[in-house]
Amino acid sequence: MNTLESEDSFGLTVCHKFPVAIERGQGSVVWDVNGKAYLDFTSGWGVTSLGHAHPVVLNALNAQAARIMQNPNSGFTYSPVRARLLNRLQQVLPGDLCRVFFANSGAEANDGAVKLARKVTGRTTVIAISGSFHGRTLGTLSLSGGQENAARYLPQVPGNLFAPFGDMAALESLMSDQVAAVILEPVQGEGGVREQAAEYAQAVAALCQQYGALLIADEVQTGFCRTGSFFAVDALGIAPDILTMGKGIASGFPFAAFALTEAVAAGVAKGDHGGTYCGNPLGCAVADAVLEFLLENDIAAEVARKGGILHAGLQQLQQAYPDMVREIRGRGLLFGLQMASDEQVMALTGICLEAGLMVTPTRNAVLRLIPGLLVSEAEIAQALGLLHDALAHLQGQHRDAA
Repeated sequence: MNTLESEDSFGLTVCHKFPVAIERGQGSVVWDVNGKAYLDFTSGWGVTSLGHAHPVVLNALNAQAARIMQNPNSGFTYSPVRARLLNRLQQVLPGDLCRVFFANSGAEANDGAVKLARKVTGRTTVIAISGSFHGRTLGTLSLSGGQENAARYLPQVPGNLFAPFGDMAALESLMSDQVAAVILEPVQGEGGVREQAAEYAQAVAALCQQYGALLIADEVQTGFCRTGSFFAVDALGIAPDILTMGKGIASGFPFAAFALTEAVAAGVAKGDHGGTYCGNPLGCAVADAVLEFLLENDIAAEVARKGGILHAGLQQLQQAYPDMVREIRGRGLLFGLQMASDEQVMALTGICLEAGLMVTPTRNAVLRLIPGLLVSEAEIAQALGLLHDALAHLQGQHRDAA
């Protein structure tokens, strides 16, 4: 039984799968089991920030695994590598964020942040933004998408409200002295790469302060240089009370974190949170090595520069195919192409895959591009060329069908 048959027979399939089995990767390129190469412009939903098999990651994994992977009584004992990562994070955390808890995934980080926000404030309500995506735990799914999505999972988690994207008046109408927190993605990923305007984000922060609610910034996808600044909130000019991190923090190793201000951390007592693998030495070592590399090589500036090149090329594609590509959104190395329909997105994804380019189909008729942060200018040009050819092919199919 081959790879595809085994997964279809024994794996729980919860998404559309493309008939390709990836065996290895190097940099921005991956190869399937038949040896065919693909340019990876997904980086695993923004996870492999340094690309595949980067020496920084491999060296950190090997060196730490030879020492210790998991502390005995992990949360009860100190760890030199965890301390080193905590110290390095202080160099980049925005605002007054200074206390950090490590987790295994972005969903877990968001779940912990929301849980502690309710505990610290003694309030019951959390407001999310329609179109958001904060994870796949029961708690985070109840704050993702909108009320219709939350209603799919029973029993529903009570106390969650949704404000329409960018609608300040609607958000104000939901605020009260029972709101524990507002959770906000600086750039919605699954929502279609929709950026929050700086004026809106600053107004949300001011509203939270007015009502004594906490502002949670979900930077699981946007953090660690993805948008051209170390964190997306840096460009928005806001200082969240809690910030969640994941994906690119350890360039492919499952790892995440959330950071709190001292004022919020003061309300957290022993026993309020925990986790078996949280802050394990292996994950800390990889995250510390990735963070050191990002800082020493000023990757944020490089992402901003290369993102400008990618953006310009995508705008040219939009001009060439305006009937299909309705809008280009994003910044840094996180972009979305607003297409005419979900059917076009899936068709274009398949054509790109056949041509050797991997892209991410996203709900609301959006094709998402999330290359590794070290993608070269030549690879950007190659991807743009493949996208151009794929769009021409799709346009030809539509003409033939007509």
